[in-house]
Amino acid sequence: MNIGSKIKSLRLKNGLTQEELGERTDLSKGFISQLERDMNSPSIETFFTLLEVLGTTPKEFFEDAASPQVIYSSKDHRVYKDEESGYEVDWLIPTSYKKEMEPIYLTLFEEGQYKKFEPSQAETFIYILEGKVRLVLGDEEYIAVAGDSIYYEASQHHQLSNAGKGKCEMIISATHSYI
Repeated sequence: MNIGSKIKSLRLKNGLTQEELGERTDLSKGFISQLERDMNSPSIETFFTLLEVLGTTPKEFFEDAASPQVIYSSKDHRVYKDEESGYEVDWLIPTSYKKEMEPIYLTLFEEGQYKKFEPSQAETFIYILEGKVRLVLGDEEYIAVAGDSIYYEASQHHQLSNAGKGKCEMIISATHSYI
């Protein structure tokens, strides 16, 4: 690990110049410059002071930050099937409940319906891949077919159900994980 480059990265992330970091840690700009180029090493006390000013802990500093997963294969998916209600949900990103949006692949079997949702602050996008879907949103009812897109704010009770013969498949992405 290049301690100097990591200190520089944290300094820049915090929007500090070498001079500003030096002022906050009682170190000279020249010493900070040498640290960042791995030409000098701080004492333990100085190192802890630097980390405190840079808003991190020794544990966080030395953790090997693995690259975030970008590609998710079908083996990463988590599938749940509710035969009684007639649907199957495939979480395309297994940790999406921790993220800003939650994409799923939903299959509604003939006469199937997905659970009824309470109002929330979520926004929902749906792309119909196959079949015909009914969206009940508050007191309104909407029908969409393969190739159609649906977008709504989930500020009212809402539910999806299959409105045709055979199965209905769609991709859904919602914010504020509530699916």
